[in-house]
Amino acid sequence: MPIGFGIVGCGMIASFHARAIAEIRGARVVALFDSFPQSARKLAKSIDGVAVYDDYSEFLRHPGLDVVNICTPSGAHMDVAVQAARAKKHVVVEKPLEITLKRCDKIIDTCDKNKVKLATILPSRFSPANLELKKAIDAGRFGKLTLGDTYVKWWRSQEYYDSGGWRGTWALDGGGAYMNQAIHNVDLLYWFMGDVAEVSGITDTLAHKRIEVEDTGVATVRFANGALGVLEATTSAYPGLLKKTEIHGTTGTVIVEQDDVLLWDFAKSNRRDASIRQKFAQKAGGTGGASDPSAISFAGHQAQLQDFIKAIKTGSTPAIDGREGRKSVEIILAIYKSSHTGRRVELPLKSDPKLPR
Repeated sequence: MPIGFGIVGCGMIASFHARAIAEIRGARVVALFDSFPQSARKLAKSIDGVAVYDDYSEFLRHPGLDVVNICTPSGAHMDVAVQAARAKKHVVVEKPLEITLKRCDKIIDTCDKNKVKLATILPSRFSPANLELKKAIDAGRFGKLTLGDTYVKWWRSQEYYDSGGWRGTWALDGGGAYMNQAIHNVDLLYWFMGDVAEVSGITDTLAHKRIEVEDTGVATVRFANGALGVLEATTSAYPGLLKKTEIHGTTGTVIVEQDDVLLWDFAKSNRRDASIRQKFAQKAGGTGGASDPSAISFAGHQAQLQDFIKAIKTGSTPAIDGREGRKSVEIILAIYKSSHTGRRVELPLKSDPKLPR
């Protein structure tokens, strides 16, 4: 029997989940739910034989439903995820896991209690270029890690924020350029460099009106291993640049722009270096949503959902489970706390910071 997926929240990102699932052998979308039924009906037109529900409890009882993919606005993840877990469904949550640590922990704890799998969608970890970079770090090729920087200098129009009443709000977006756009690279930097010990951040709203959250931010980071770093995030940089990550150490440097390698240089070369440079210097990464949020590939979602299916079948832990997904939320909340207090903030956070929600 195929693994049956159901999608909750049928806006733009749901279509990427649906397309990714359609490409996976032994998986299919069997049910859709949205509090606005017209959104579910619209997505259903592209999925053969899918059932559409306007009652969430009935959706959870759909025959053959094994996994629930949460694609609602960020601050509306917890309730539907918790209900799915209590119904003994495995849970996949689109980034961020939730917008507070308390809400993240509620999802994680409920999935643990009900013995169901949980994953947070952060597909940049599945980029082939990023996987090669992670292998090089784990192999010790950088020597002592000294600097880890990431830059997400994107553009979003005023119309983007005006297109949904929840966009740009603390209550449902949970933040701005960091929580919604740069969270992928926040997760990558933690994955590459290890735990964050402290942050110092400044955020502001410089280019957009009628939003509560930041469209521009700069943060400095000290990692637990002693290395330093920078996290820049913005939706105010016209026309929108490709996201970039730079990892530096005493014996190596790698720079990845989108999914392309700009620099791959180590003091001691090996036989794969030349082929890696050639393979990832093709400028095939696309725009990655730098100015258009719909201009992304579903390949990363597909790879992550394949990993999730493997975890279900083998009993293993998904590559990016709830606890991994919680990390990027914690780092971003620490940046927000630093910006609001004007002080450096140590991690781990003891509790959710008081922000203007």
